[in-house]
Amino acid sequence: MKQKESNKRVLVGMSGGIDSSATCMILQEQGYEVVGLTMRMWDLPRHFPREGQTIPQFAIEARELAEKIGIEHHILDVREEFRNTIIKAFIDEYLKGNTPNPCVMCNRQFKWHYLLQEADRLSCSWVATGHYARILDRNGYRVLARGADKKKDQSYFLWRLGQEELSRTIFPLGGITKEEIKKYVEGKGFHEKVEKKESMEVCFIPGDYRDFLREQLPDLDRQVGGGFFVDSTGRKLGQHKGFPFYTIGQRKGLEIALGKPMFVTRINPIKNTIRLGDREELLTRRMVITDVREAHEGILSEAGPVEVQIRYRSAAIPATLQPGDTPGEWLVCFEQEASAVTPGQSAVIYRDNAVIGGGIIADQRLLKKYKV
Repeated sequence: MKQKESNKRVLVGMSGGIDSSATCMILQEQGYEVVGLTMRMWDLPRHFPREGQTIPQFAIEARELAEKIGIEHHILDVREEFRNTIIKAFIDEYLKGNTPNPCVMCNRQFKWHYLLQEADRLSCSWVATGHYARILDRNGYRVLARGADKKKDQSYFLWRLGQEELSRTIFPLGGITKEEIKKYVEGKGFHEKVEKKESMEVCFIPGDYRDFLREQLPDLDRQVGGGFFVDSTGRKLGQHKGFPFYTIGQRKGLEIALGKPMFVTRINPIKNTIRLGDREELLTRRMVITDVREAHEGILSEAGPVEVQIRYRSAAIPATLQPGDTPGEWLVCFEQEASAVTPGQSAVIYRDNAVIGGGIIADQRLLKKYKV
């Protein structure tokens, strides 16, 4: 890495929103030389509200903020790379019957890849983002931890970041609440940032993911349509629209009347069947996770209680861990029942609010090889 500049030079990922804007201003106040980088990953119609506009609105807003606070700003066009990695993986996972979490993949394999690449090019020692998470120093390692604002904590999405990324990353908002950030930005005179509505959905999907899949794969309905809903015995209950259009735990939108509430409990992409059952059939005390990453080697085998979080908006559940018989595979045994364990989603492992590892939830059929 080129180190021509002081080690106080930091590259900030800027989206034009309140959090990344606050990140820039806080770092400035802390004496850092801030450089802004806005990645143009995926264009949506709402990004271009004015006729003839060639640069997305969020990039314009990021540049305007940079000019107002007097920092260098760059726009990086990575649309083709984003399509070939994140979008492709998103579609491929649904075609396998899984429910992917593209933000988890994007953070390490895409955002931090380009942040660090551009940081080296621009002689920045550090990178920073507006995520609500913290980084702790423990036993010579950098460890990701939950943010102070429990409602905004985003450590769940960042579990794939390793020592290489964490050793050069700063999260200025990790010890601050969202309400404090709003007051801070308001006090700096940027009222429009506080009032701006924040986007909560996946950045490249303006509405329902099913419409997105159909847009990207115009022949999808013909390929996967006509499968059957079945019960736990395999009895056919009716036809569904195609397995990629459903997710574990789904109750609404099934368009089938069975006299009582029914939920999607299993998806079989090979047979193109969707198993339906009652709420109790969603409960389990066991699951297998694959593609497991440890915060540092051996930490998952250390004694001590852990909690496992299986989706962003759910509470972590106390659990024990057992290494599997395949490299990168672990068995998770919950101390209380977990509901709607969903293949493709992330399972993030915490100890004392610090991320010690994580993995991808596997199909529950993988449990058959474990005698538990």
